[in-house]
Amino acid sequence: MKTKVIGTVTTYHGSEFGCLRRSRAVLITGVYKYVEHPDYDEDAADEDDVSEFGGYITDDDVLARCGGITKYDRVEVQPWIEREGRYSFVTSDPLAVDLACFQDLA
Repeated sequence: MKTKVIGTVTTYHGSEFGCLRRSRAVLITGVYKYVEHPDYDEDAADEDDVSEFGGYITDDDVLARCGGITKYDRVEVQPWIEREGRYSFVTSDPLAVDLACFQDLA
């Protein structure tokens, strides 16, 4: 069974991004694979190879083939702007475990 991640609306419960704590919802737009893994080397990462460290994924099928979400991933999100009734065009990349839908990975 395919799990939908991209396009999911959830809430942020971390402390790294204060602006996300003020938002009542965030929209998941992408995943940075394994960027918090102890063996991740930013200088050696190939962002075009999504199966490796540092890959950026925006498709649920590709994400599933790469093992889904892990505690080593960061998730790109857009916060909800209540007064404007829309999601921000500015994104943040919190730890996956700081989002309510992935807290069980911690």
